[in-house]
Amino acid sequence: MKLNKQQREQLKQKYGGRCAYCGNLLPDRWHADHVEPIVRNWTNGTCERPENNRIDNFNPSCSSCNIVKNSLSLEGFRQLIGGFIKSLNRDSTQYKFAKRYGLVSEVPTEVTFFFETYGNP
Repeated sequence: MKLNKQQREQLKQKYGGRCAYCGNLLPDRWHADHVEPIVRNWTNGTCERPENNRIDNFNPSCSSCNIVKNSLSLEGFRQLIGGFIKSLNRDSTQYKFAKRYGLVSEVPTEVTFFFETYGNP
């Protein structure tokens, strides 16, 4: 579903002009993410879940969140982000070094998306 200008502007303002996931202000070029993925088949132009291609299934997203989320469900995306610390500790020498020198500190917390708390004091 291609959104028109009015639909894109309404979607952008859904969470005050912020990414539904990380909460950063949306830049000029932002993505309309399918909350429940449609799973595109790039070889033939179809999608596995066309019923999810509807306006009420979109969230405004910065490009980095949308690219990392890809075709994951919200819970899959949450689990992926939650595993970043483990993979950084396993795979990134720079991360381990920065941690050793106190430049990075890990905080055990659940991943909460911006839209889950938006408008709640």
